Amino acid sequence: MVDRVYKSDLPRLRKALEKLRDDFCKLDSGKTDWSKLRIDPLLKHLDSLEQLLHSEEFSEEFSRLRKGVKLFHTDLVYLRENVKGLEELLRSEKKSVKK
Repeated sequence: MVDRVYKSDLPRLRKALEKLRDDFCKLDSGKTDWSKLRIDPLLKHLDSLEQLLHSEEFSEEFSRLRKGVKLFHTDLVYLRENVKGLEELLRSEKKSVKK
């Protein structure tokens, strides 16, 4: 079960991060560069997770990896919370730019 959720959530989170990166670039508020500070490192983390999941080395490991459900869940929570936080920052930045 976890591998299915994990594999389906990673592309969804990637799309969300890429959209956030584009939205922050459009703002051009002159403040913190959230793309370089948070979004790019999160995308690199996603890249490495996806590479491992799809590598031949781990292709037959899922029966053993299920024992690490807590670890997979932690990755998803970490990524989801960062996306949520970045969305809140974007709303805040948009409000401050409009003023």
